[in-house]
Amino acid sequence: MSSISSVGGYSDNSAYATIARGGTINKASEDAAGLAIQEKTKSQVNGLDAGSENLTSAKSALNVEEGAMAGIEDYLQSIKELSVKAANGTLSDEDKQSIQAQIKEYLDGINETAKGTTFNEKELLTKEDSLEVASDGNGSSEKVSTFNATTDALGITDYDVTKDFDMSKIDNAIDKISGMRSTTGSETNGVDHALTYNSHAAMELNGYQMDKEEDNAVEALQELKTKQALDSYQAVLQKQQQEDKQAQNMALFV
Repeated sequence: MSSISSVGGYSDNSAYATIARGGTINKASEDAAGLAIQEKTKSQVNGLDAGSENLTSAKSALNVEEGAMAGIEDYLQSIKELSVKAANGTLSDEDKQSIQAQIKEYLDGINETAKGTTFNEKELLTKEDSLEVASDGNGSSEKVSTFNATTDALGITDYDVTKDFDMSKIDNAIDKISGMRSTTGSETNGVDHALTYNSHAAMELNGYQMDKEEDNAVEALQELKTKQALDSYQAVLQKQQQEDKQAQNMALFV
């Protein structure tokens, strides 16, 4: 095979240039349809990769939210336990005040948790909202719901076992938090599913593009070999013609 340097006249559109780029198409003049497919595939992969970054952030936010709500539910369960203890007619007023002091700490803990639960400066547990997260470049999205888990929203800000109190308020608050956690769990599953899909789709598209580039490179290599073979044949033919001409010239002098 002739050396690369012996192959003259090759521009960026040559077979050698295609091989050197690994089969990637750079200009429409090389292959307009192929370039359009290549760029569309690249756009899809880029969209999936960016979507996966969004989804990873969304999953982190949901995990933060879930962890905080688990802590709030623990506070509520403790308040319920203390409420049962307070519902004892044999306790003194001082005993009930002591229980209420502990309940107040738990109520404060709920508010501190709700107000302190943030992700990228977004408050997750102080108001109800729905944060849309683009999962690819085609308009698909997942949702991250935010909630209001403060004692005001749960209806227990003034809960006081030193007075007439209704433990069903705590039960209702527990039910509300449980419902929020259920929604968060469902959304986390949705994000996980989208991440799995993106990973698989991007892998398939990358594989498709790599196969196309390999095909382009193989085709260009065959073209290069054919060109080199023709160049070699022409060189041999020219040499033979020169030798024949020299022989004819010598014969004229004999």
